[in-house]
Amino acid sequence: MRLALGIEYDGTDFCGWQRLSHERSIQAEVEAALAFVAAHPIDVTCAGRTDAGVHARCQVVHFDSDATRSERAWVLGANSRLARDVAVLWARPVAGGFHARFGARARRYRYTILNRPVRAALAARFVTWERVPLDVEAMQRAAQALVGEHDFSAFRTVACQANSPMRNVHAIGVERSGDEVAIEIQANAFLHHMVRNIVGSLLPIGRGERAEAWLGELLRGRDRRVAGPTAPASGLTFLAPRYPAEWNLPPEVTL
Repeated sequence: MRLALGIEYDGTDFCGWQRLSHERSIQAEVEAALAFVAAHPIDVTCAGRTDAGVHARCQVVHFDSDATRSERAWVLGANSRLARDVAVLWARPVAGGFHARFGARARRYRYTILNRPVRAALAARFVTWERVPLDVEAMQRAAQALVGEHDFSAFRTVACQANSPMRNVHAIGVERSGDEVAIEIQANAFLHHMVRNIVGSLLPIGRGERAEAWLGELLRGRDRRVAGPTAPASGLTFLAPRYPAEWNLPPEVTL
């Protein structure tokens, strides 16, 4: 049987999603918890690997198991073995052709900035602090240059292993709610550090240090060296991947 899971996690104390022998990873802890429930080793495949310090509202994974367990048993059993910063939200049996990574048609991220003179205490693990007042309207207008299919070389890390820098950004929005500024972006897929590098180039525009047209110029120039710095991982949350309705997954991960 193939199963899909939705998983939520606080990535602050992890080296990232991917299993590593010498550091704490989300993948290793999820696999160990599921192996306890299944009574055999489990290998999971995720929709999109997240970096150290990055969070997830609903990461989706799939795995195969011969164990006969109810959806409720998978969820409660796994959560009984997981630390407090990881939780399985739901489990669904899926057809054998389902693939968490290759089946996703879109992925959505949110980057959250605390924009006030004083640093965060309660929300410090989940935001980036910016003391300078940001012009959210200018950031929103500038960001629209990224919508569509483009070469995003200006916003990929030198360590990115993707075969192509071409990505299709479906939508990007910058909004303020009180002291928080949220940047949400949906695309077919993302390059390594792409969202954090976009945010790092939007912040100088918000502070009035760069013109709105600068973001489009960076995109067309394809030169990572002249773009803004990589924004901190703490503000980034992987909201969810999106799949065709045929897989009968929960609404939050369905197109």
